[in-house]
Amino acid sequence: MLKLTRWMMPLLLTGFVTLHTYGQDPELKPPQVQTADTTIKKIMEELEKVQESDKQNSQIIGELTRGREIDNSTKYELIKNNLIYASDTYYLLNKKIIDLKSRTTTSNLDVFITSLNNPESKELGFSLSDRVVELVETIILKGKGDKNERNTKLVESTKSIINSPIFKSFTSLTPPLAIASSVMNFLHSVSQSNKAINHKLLQQFEKELNKYVIYYTALNDANQKFEFGLNFNKDQLSLLQDNMYDHLAFTANVLKMPLPARGNKTIAESLNDYFIDFKKERVVEFFAKMEEKYTKGKKIDYEKLLQENANLKEANNQLEDLVLQTKRFENLYNEYFSLLDSYYNKVNHSLRLAQDNGLAEKGVVESKQAEFRNLKNEAVQEIQASINMRELLLNVEKVKYRYRIF
Repeated sequence: MLKLTRWMMPLLLTGFVTLHTYGQDPELKPPQVQTADTTIKKIMEELEKVQESDKQNSQIIGELTRGREIDNSTKYELIKNNLIYASDTYYLLNKKIIDLKSRTTTSNLDVFITSLNNPESKELGFSLSDRVVELVETIILKGKGDKNERNTKLVESTKSIINSPIFKSFTSLTPPLAIASSVMNFLHSVSQSNKAINHKLLQQFEKELNKYVIYYTALNDANQKFEFGLNFNKDQLSLLQDNMYDHLAFTANVLKMPLPARGNKTIAESLNDYFIDFKKERVVEFFAKMEEKYTKGKKIDYEKLLQENANLKEANNQLEDLVLQTKRFENLYNEYFSLLDSYYNKVNHSLRLAQDNGLAEKGVVESKQAEFRNLKNEAVQEIQASINMRELLLNVEKVKYRYRIF
């Protein structure tokens, strides 16, 4: 038997009390005794946590790396497709600008308007030249135009004024208005020496003549405003073409196909010559060679490609300006037809004035209005078919210009 020494008794009692206490209270747990085995176990657990963390970090890094590769690939494909479609957009935009700039109306419509404005024409059932002579004979000479030499000379002088070739060179007034003004000035001058031509006769003559002046003034106003609108439209188209040229110059330089010096050529001539070579196929070829250059094994190094050709990103990001230019052209294209509609309304107004003032019969005027409407509709259809806006707009939709790349 183990003998208990005096100094061991207190320890045993203390241990008994402690065990008894923890046994009585289940919520109290005995203290853990640290051993070498416990420490090693904790170390192993920590190592497992570190290894798991490293594994997760490795997966995240791998995903990020693959994500960057995918992102660079996506960026490149977006740039490539945008610039390929843009090459077609430049060509189409230039072609359609030139086409719209060359438009006035159509030959048939021009012939119709010219005939209405011709003092010799009888499109509305009268000739201004004949009517002016008749008014001189019936009002100024009171139907006695052939009674004496003075009267005969007055009629011949009136005819001479009407037939003067100088009126054909007038730009500020149409020939009918110039004729009316010249005849009135002539009669006022003659009245100074011919007392038979008094103020009352001149007023009566001017009143009748003014019926024609009102008609031709309205027609002249329609022609002038249409011409002014066309010229403004052409100026805006020229400005748009200049802007497109500058934009193309940067893009072409990025694609290693810079524009040649214009020299003495017009912008239209320069661009027409340039687009003989600058085609979609050439741009496709440019990107094919670039991909070949940056291919290692069977994989393209998109990151290096974009780093060493950073101007591709800028060329892509500037495509929004090109799209805006096409929208500007669309606006000018629509403005042209608005001008044509306004012109149509003004010419019809002048024809109604001819009817209201008794210059032309209602049936004749309505017939001319119907003819003019048909010619105008033909002009619209011809221009729409020639320019084909849908072709340009469908191509522009392929350019994903909203995705800017940095």
